Amino acid sequence: GAALSQVSEMESNAFEFIDLDNFELESLEFLEGRNHKCEIVLQWVQRLIVEAHDANILKVAPPILSRVYNQLGNGIVILNNAEKLNDFPVPFPLTQIVTLMLMIHWIITAFVVALLVQS
Repeated sequence: GAALSQVSEMESNAFEFIDLDNFELESLEFLEGRNHKCEIVLQWVQRLIVEAHDANILKVAPPILSRVYNQLGNGIVILNNAEKLNDFPVPFPLTQIVTLMLMIHWIITAFVVALLVQS
């Protein structure tokens, strides 16, 4: 829900969460007033992984653990790219030109194929 609310253009950014019963009330209140909730949650998850690994609760080989951090980082990068697309929309004239060029390409391709392909 936090990632969707960061990139959503809807008037209401109230998305449904699966389970908030196991979260501390202080943590939820802390997240409420923040803009970058996903980055905060990412830091919490990474901290929990490190603490669990240090306490030998999470017994995982280092290459696998490194891949987990890699995937978490990739998720945040993808979210930031989605935010960039949302924050900086494509200019209207550019979209119109691209649409016109695609339609011209579509029509020309049909004629070229009709001329070159023999039944």
